[in-house]
Amino acid sequence: MSPSAGNEDPKRGASHTLLQRDLVGRIIGLIHAEGLGIGDRLNESRLADRLNVSRTPVRAALDTLCEMGFVSREPNRGAVLRTLPPLPAVPDHEAAAVEDDSLLSAIARDWSRGQLAEQVSEAELMRAYGCSRQAVRRVLERLLDLGSVERRPGYGWSFVEAIRDGRENRASYRFRIVIETAAILEPDFALPPGWAAEMRARHAKALVEEWGEHSSVGFFEMNAEFHLGIAQASGNRHFSDAVARQNQLRRLSNYHWISGFSRVEVNCREHMAILDALEKGDNEIAAVLMRRHLEDAVDVP
Repeated sequence: MSPSAGNEDPKRGASHTLLQRDLVGRIIGLIHAEGLGIGDRLNESRLADRLNVSRTPVRAALDTLCEMGFVSREPNRGAVLRTLPPLPAVPDHEAAAVEDDSLLSAIARDWSRGQLAEQVSEAELMRAYGCSRQAVRRVLERLLDLGSVERRPGYGWSFVEAIRDGRENRASYRFRIVIETAAILEPDFALPPGWAAEMRARHAKALVEEWGEHSSVGFFEMNAEFHLGIAQASGNRHFSDAVARQNQLRRLSNYHWISGFSRVEVNCREHMAILDALEKGDNEIAAVLMRRHLEDAVDVP
């Protein structure tokens, strides 16, 4: 399946907020590092050069600082420091993870729309998303581990083969319908102890957490682990290898979820129904539910 909730979905936050927050913090850091005082001018071009981003995200970050009361816009001078902002607290691991997931979702969105080249550099991504080299590198290393990008010899990064259009997506689902229902009917099928309880707990948590731009990444990975776990329970590595490959091909297009939180709820309920059947030993019923689950998902954007 695939997330980025529609505008009507109250559980979705603004798409750029977390990335912009990173740039605001970096500008505040520069203000303190350079000893700027009240009345000093904050030049957009100079800030863009220092932070290695374009002027557009810098302008948006300065607008945010204006809204916070630290900066004002003055005729013939531009952005001027109105009061000294406090240094931002060092982000904790959870906050950093949320920002990374937001960046991942933004990259996936632009890649799926054809707005990113197949080969990119860290500097290009820093300018495009107004974030630090460390954040870009963390995200690229994560995608590297997942098999979604690869390093180019000597310079830059390349996106690897992935499902990108509706035709390929439908073909992928038709393939999955065959192998994932068959995996459940394998004679040696057996769920590992505690796996179903852990999956059910993760799905229940997803249903009550606030939905935001960053949520699509964690949702996809939970979804992928669910389908892979069932394939692995078949005891047949050919099924699990095939599902792992499908997860890899679907990852980037699914990191940007456009179907709204309501579809997340449907997905979680259907997964739990499959788990219920498997735990009762009703594998034939579970296979029917899996087929229906995948058939219904074929036309979900």
